[in-house]
Amino acid sequence: MSKDKIDYKFNEKVALEVIFKYINETYSGHYSKNKFQATEFIFDSGHGAGFCIGNILKYAQRYGRKEGSNPADLLKIIHYAIMLYGSEHIQIIDGGSISEVENIDIK
Repeated sequence: MSKDKIDYKFNEKVALEVIFKYINETYSGHYSKNKFQATEFIFDSGHGAGFCIGNILKYAQRYGRKEGSNPADLLKIIHYAIMLYGSEHIQIIDGGSISEVENIDIK
């Protein structure tokens, strides 16, 4: 990636900041009582991918219908996609270093 400043055309940098804030807030929300989120149990039982894909589809279908074009629906879609990506394509190794499980060519 070039060291030149990127001229984002669709406010991606701000959107990523909003997404990060949203995800952080979910960790203090009612779904994370007693230090565990129910989603952790779903992943541990081997149903994480289906759960995430199902929720992505649910919120994608709902966007624009329930409560109009609710930005929270888009944040939920993105969050479930990030959880799925993080669980299947990223691993923490050697006491904290991060390694991509697969080499992904994003071009």
